[in-house]
Amino acid sequence: MRSSVLTPVGRTTAAAVLLALTVAACGDERAGQAGSAGPSPSLPPPSASSSAPPTPKCAQAAEPPAVPPSPSTSAPGADGGRPEVREDMPPNYLDNHAYRRQAPLSPENRARGEASAGLVRKELEKVREEGDLGDERITAALRRLGCGEEHGVHIGHGFYSVYTGDACVSGNVSEDELTVRVHGRYIEPQPGTGPCVRNQGGH
Repeated sequence: MRSSVLTPVGRTTAAAVLLALTVAACGDERAGQAGSAGPSPSLPPPSASSSAPPTPKCAQAAEPPAVPPSPSTSAPGADGGRPEVREDMPPNYLDNHAYRRQAPLSPENRARGEASAGLVRKELEKVREEGDLGDERITAALRRLGCGEEHGVHIGHGFYSVYTGDACVSGNVSEDELTVRVHGRYIEPQPGTGPCVRNQGGH
């Protein structure tokens, strides 16, 4: 009876076959274990990116205002546009005062702002008639229009400002006069105030 002796080449081939069978068996065993445990949990779908909350609005007219047609050309500097450069301006004047620029208003937002300004004027006229022009009284008048801290209300020494969600409405109220102005938010408003107060600092 002849004894089978493996040559070095045969040993290498046998080792390779044995290794392949072992790996396959492990793979089948792992697959069986994974299958017995039930389907693997799927990853949750990516949550939809939450959009920014809408800007709170106040002093809104009951009827939507009529929007005038957009002008074909705008005056230099209107609604925060870059002002006209004058020859007598010092160098870098515009760059140094860029922090006082206002965001532009669309025709729709300006129309809504004008409608809100009419409501603000009406409430502040009542304040003047009553004769109490204190900050608390002006604050209460704006609150009747739904305008509070979340609208950037700022009041001091007869000056008032509020962001209605569409435009800024600001001005002065005193025994002698009541002014109401509609404009865009300041790019860099005065720190500690609402978005409708012009920065008094400098760069």
